[in-house]
Amino acid sequence: MNIAVVGVGYVGLSMAVLLAKHNHVFAVDIDAEKIEMIARRESPISDGGIQDALRSYELDLLPTTDGVTAYEKSELAIIAVPTDYDAKRNFFDVEHVEAVIDSILYSNPQITIVIRSTVPVGYTNALSKRYPSATILFSPEFLREGHALEDNLRPSRIIVGTPDVFLAEGRSIAEAESFIGLLCDGADLSSEEVTIHYMSSTEAEAVKLFANTYLALRVAFFNELDTFAETRNLNSKRIIEGVASDPRIGSFYNNPSFGYGGYCLPKDTKQLLANYEDVPQNLIRAIVAANKTRKDYIANEIASIARRSDSDGPTIGIYRLTMKSGSDNFRSSSVQGIIRRLCQKGFRLLIYEPILTIDRFNECEVITDIDRFKQICDVIVANRWDPELQDVEEKIYTRDLFNRD
Repeated sequence: MNIAVVGVGYVGLSMAVLLAKHNHVFAVDIDAEKIEMIARRESPISDGGIQDALRSYELDLLPTTDGVTAYEKSELAIIAVPTDYDAKRNFFDVEHVEAVIDSILYSNPQITIVIRSTVPVGYTNALSKRYPSATILFSPEFLREGHALEDNLRPSRIIVGTPDVFLAEGRSIAEAESFIGLLCDGADLSSEEVTIHYMSSTEAEAVKLFANTYLALRVAFFNELDTFAETRNLNSKRIIEGVASDPRIGSFYNNPSFGYGGYCLPKDTKQLLANYEDVPQNLIRAIVAANKTRKDYIANEIASIARRSDSDGPTIGIYRLTMKSGSDNFRSSSVQGIIRRLCQKGFRLLIYEPILTIDRFNECEVITDIDRFKQICDVIVANRWDPELQDVEEKIYTRDLFNRD
């Protein structure tokens, strides 16, 4: 089958690699630099699995900026472009999704479209009314940064949602089954080896937002546990280990941090809250608010430590902007909220981030020399511990409790 995958981020590129094992896949993006990298079999994102696959798999993969040709020649188009949250409109920015759909249908009205970008609840149904002759499905992704291909190869579940009008008319079930078959073939799985859910597109959109909001809830819960323990001079780690030993609770998403962040959780929680506009709730709003409260607490703690330093004008170092080890993503990373708060308090900040090629970030000086960074800074703030900080451990402020043993 000829397939066009639009967007070569974590979701799109991992999908393109997965499907190119048994299909001819066009990897479409407007970023020519990324397309050139993929053509050289280099991954433009930090994911060891994708990089290894590009170099070692025999892939029928054609990276291109020519979307029109790709759509004309394809039977299936998968959309995996960004949908950032627009705080002013209280809604996901779906402009890129709609522009891609318009281009696809103009080039090939008969093509089947599967949206994998995260969208508001009810969005695909609205599209089906706008494009009544088009076949548009929604299939949420559940990928971890740095493990996108691995999670596609070993999916926890596959969900495909069909618009209500198609369900009522019995349409698109064959297309949904075909898409699931492609995913299973790419992962070398039979349909019996993975949990598969068919549902309406609106239900599938809700699954995505509720799943990520629950993960944000886990992060916020253990962060607030950590705040409580710190303010009461208790051992957070021992309390967490005791709580997590209950098998009903488990020991995942329980390591304290500066807050939840990254590509998905901040925007997905806010979008879900926006979808609750006319629905009674308390918890969803609290999950969103908890992230701000945690960052306020962390920034105040760092400020107190910095003021107690021997220096008259202490320099606070920010060790890495990325969300987690092994990732190159720092979009909406929680440490950026800490940076803004500390800048507002008047502190001098120095950022160590080796993947940055600019001299300043958020009005703060950027440094790529780790030894000079360690020497200059009076306090070093690290959302996640790294062994290269071992020699300046006395300077480190982190709430990472489970990566230092």
